[in-house]
Amino acid sequence: MAMQNSYRNQPYKPGQNGVYKLSRSRIELFMQCPRCFWLAERLKISRPSGPPFNINKTIDELLKKEFDRYRKNGTPHPLMLDNNIKAVPYQHPMLDTWRYNFTGVSAVHKETNFHIYGAIDDVWVDEEGELIVVDYKATSKSKDVDIDSEWQISYKRQMEIYQWLLRRNGFMVNNRGFFVYTNARIDVDEFNDSLEFRTKLIPYEGDDGWIDGTLIQMKACLEGDMPDVGSAAMGGVCEFCAYAKARTQITIQSLQSTKTGK
Repeated sequence: MAMQNSYRNQPYKPGQNGVYKLSRSRIELFMQCPRCFWLAERLKISRPSGPPFNINKTIDELLKKEFDRYRKNGTPHPLMLDNNIKAVPYQHPMLDTWRYNFTGVSAVHKETNFHIYGAIDDVWVDEEGELIVVDYKATSKSKDVDIDSEWQISYKRQMEIYQWLLRRNGFMVNNRGFFVYTNARIDVDEFNDSLEFRTKLIPYEGDDGWIDGTLIQMKACLEGDMPDVGSAAMGGVCEFCAYAKARTQITIQSLQSTKTGK
């Protein structure tokens, strides 16, 4: 653990030989905008962060406790039975480490010397001994939940990275994972200090074949100069880069006007 902490917060230096630690979310950042990724890792200039989703975090923790009761007994959760999933929550001594944000499931990618890690929500095991990656999601909207929106490609990549990490640790992993997606109802008459949820199990067939090539691209990005402002992966120009560029231009114009007295 001490070795991980020694290099976790250091900026990437071109040509370095040591292992460099990157979270699963940094891969997603690169997919969205190589420039934002470069700034975060080379200069430690991160995107502005939003407020924490404390309700979602609470739901995650409660779901973990709920599934852990069945894990302890080696029996399937009712949600698994209702969906005819022939599996049980997986018992493993490393599960708490896999769930912890700063360790997660981890592996070193030899081609780039990147130490990749990601904190997983849950793992099940099927009758053939293959692991099933499970991710918890929570929302509140009037229509039924799904993972069909364009922006939800990030959910799918997240699951595929977890599958890839577990395979790198020598586990047999089923391509099919599941999203435990819970939706707070808004069609009720009152709040009354409680929320009522409907939870849906959504299967997803993962394909981690893109990850190795992407890590090599990320390595090349960090070794090079700062990328230009370009298109974000989910369409359009990265809103963070567009804002920074516009603000810089206006600031320069204002300074020039002040200097010339115009």
